[in-house]
Amino acid sequence: MGPAEARIEGWFAARDWQIFDFQREAWAAYAGGESGLIHAPTGTGKTLAAWFAALGDWLARSDDPSATPGLTLLWITPLRALAADTTAHLAASAAELGLNWTVEQRTGDTKSHIKARQRKKLPSALVTTPESLALLLSYANHETLFGQLDGVVVDEWHELLSTKRGVQLELALARLRSLRPNLRTWGLSATLANIDEAADALTGGRPAREIRGLVPAETRIDALIPATIERFPWAGHLGTRLVEPVIEALEAAETTLLFTNTRSQAELWHQALLRARPDWLERIALHHGSLDRGLREQVEAMIADGRLACVVATSSLDLGVDFSPVDQVIQIGSPKGVARLLQRAGRSGHRPGAASRILCVPTHAFELVEIAAARRKALAGDIEARTPLTGALDVLSQHIVTRALGSTREGGADEHALLDEVRSSRAYRDLSDIEWQWTLDFVTRGGAALSAYPEFQRVERIDGRLQVTDRRIARRHRMTMGTITSDAAMSVRFMKGGRLGTVEERFIAQLKPGDVFLFSGRLLELVRVRELTAYVKAATRKNRQVPRWAGGRMAISGTLADAIRSLLEAARDNDYREPELAAIRDLLEIQRRWSALPAADELLIEHVTSREGRHWFFYPFAGRLAHEGLSALVAWRLARIHKASFRFSVNDYGFELVTRNKVDFSQAELRAALSPDNLVEDLLACLNAAELSKRAFRDIARIAGLVFSGYPGAHKSARQVQASSGLVFDVLTRYDAGNLLLDQARREVLERELEFNRVSAALERIADQSLCVANPPRLTPLGFPLWVERVASQVSNESWRDRVERMTVQLEKAADKPTKAVRK
Repeated sequence: MGPAEARIEGWFAARDWQIFDFQREAWAAYAGGESGLIHAPTGTGKTLAAWFAALGDWLARSDDPSATPGLTLLWITPLRALAADTTAHLAASAAELGLNWTVEQRTGDTKSHIKARQRKKLPSALVTTPESLALLLSYANHETLFGQLDGVVVDEWHELLSTKRGVQLELALARLRSLRPNLRTWGLSATLANIDEAADALTGGRPAREIRGLVPAETRIDALIPATIERFPWAGHLGTRLVEPVIEALEAAETTLLFTNTRSQAELWHQALLRARPDWLERIALHHGSLDRGLREQVEAMIADGRLACVVATSSLDLGVDFSPVDQVIQIGSPKGVARLLQRAGRSGHRPGAASRILCVPTHAFELVEIAAARRKALAGDIEARTPLTGALDVLSQHIVTRALGSTREGGADEHALLDEVRSSRAYRDLSDIEWQWTLDFVTRGGAALSAYPEFQRVERIDGRLQVTDRRIARRHRMTMGTITSDAAMSVRFMKGGRLGTVEERFIAQLKPGDVFLFSGRLLELVRVRELTAYVKAATRKNRQVPRWAGGRMAISGTLADAIRSLLEAARDNDYREPELAAIRDLLEIQRRWSALPAADELLIEHVTSREGRHWFFYPFAGRLAHEGLSALVAWRLARIHKASFRFSVNDYGFELVTRNKVDFSQAELRAALSPDNLVEDLLACLNAAELSKRAFRDIARIAGLVFSGYPGAHKSARQVQASSGLVFDVLTRYDAGNLLLDQARREVLERELEFNRVSAALERIADQSLCVANPPRLTPLGFPLWVERVASQVSNESWRDRVERMTVQLEKAADKPTKAVRK
């Protein structure tokens, strides 16, 4: 055993920890110069596998183990929130091994004087984000800064893989590999199905070792089944009514992470728990991404020290932060995906060999089916794949400017070498010469339509070399680098006191001084708005609004949807072995009695007549986003068969079309409306494709550098940025219709906003299914939540909740009477 192995063995022995085979495999592979992906559940030792691989390799090669090396390892984290915790863990373990490594972080939260020092000399190990790494590559001395780099570790690679942030990182890694041809690249992932594809994207096609880690001793996934279950549920109708049994679960555990799917829901549950247990004021905390970083760090420290009984959190605590005292996780609402369920379950028992436990709390009765379906898939190891993005020209445009900036000292970047570098990444492996030349023309001239405007001529192209010489352009580019785009956030600050966090500008715009809202676990009264700051004071009135952040339209995954269909088919065959299914048996039997429970080879369609008109309910179980596209498509196609106008609503299970026109549709006509033929053309025709593309173009324009959000202290509002991007969109549409960024906007509308692949897959599946058309006498348990979605979205003098309650009473009375469905 060499000195390096002896130190590491001693470190583990001092803690009475076992070294696992997968960790030894990772250390040996790293020492052998290999790259790869370590895939293991949360809390089973992936971090030590990667970190000690780098430390052990350096120790084995070093002539002076007491030396402090220059930058040897980059540690990429997807969240700034993880950087401080990761930095502390890495630094502590290096010191405990007797090494004099310096370990620092560099994110948007790092103080400016530290960044200035790091610009001249980086530490032995740097914990950073994709955005901060790209920024370092934009400096002329970046070749010197990264001149000793031996390895890169990308933590939680699955979180970046299918995003533009992942593409940006792929380009940065390609640059680092061109500087350091023997660079070792390792990814860490906990929940991923397509490991081969993920490893290929990480290493740019180089050989990759796939290492599978320790499987947890046990993963327990339970559901909190309400004492009484309404037979006509609708999304969110339970609200926080299950707070008492949740509190019982909290009391039975030492420390709990209570996850919600949205920040609004986190605020509501935090408040509900405190109302029910005011004596827990010091033992329950709130954590989500819009809270001030200082407040989040306080919460993380308190739970790590065991001072909190419960933290109500969103995905801000999904990843990385090691809270070993946590022995229970509670999930409010459906997890919506199998990987998310396992990721959150892994936050408990966060140590090798310990059992993970998660208790799922439904927000409506059908979520019990989703919970059972997610458990079935999770225990079978069937999780979602995350497909890497390719060909994003907005990210490529930004990267070309970055490389031109970073090569100024050498007279600019050689465009042929840069093309080879870009094509060495998986994201641009198939980049055509036409696309490359178009992108170069875009960053050097602004393209065909914008060539007359100097501000769009960001890069100079001289004798095959690319450089940025305008300091103003350089400054603007560095300020706006990155691919994270969102609506403008307004700071929330006490009139006399500290900062609480941020909320979206459009929410504050709906308030007037004196209005009360719930944020940061407090009731706040808006006092005034100055620039992008909302000044508040503690409120005394109890009626309040809750901020609704963008990104709350989370849809069930395709993997989970398949399992839901399977469980409903089991209920159709009287198989109620799953306890959650048995709990809603009465509900499902009403659905069967009035209409049908669909089999896997059937598409259920319900036709109901009411005072509102004729309702058509379709249940493809393809997810909310896919149903938005499907509902518009089917309505448009049906309107071409029989003249009619439709209103519609969607949820994860299906969609409703309602019309006042007295129309009926045969099975042949329904089949034609659901055809997969001419899908792209018909989708673009039935939607306001231009408006949707303009909305998608706003983010593309930001990333590509076409719009500027303003200098510090003078940021533009979201409305101003949208107007700027909209103007550019209109100019390009009129004068440069072949602009490839416009094409990208149309693709992103189809692929992301409408989940085109799921729409297409659903229609292909439906083509092989029989149509089960039922004519129930009234709304069914499956149709009722869709009706509620539409009613809630309508503007009415009548309280929609009162209307829903009245309808619920009518349906409950009817459910007690025998009724037979009529089918075509």
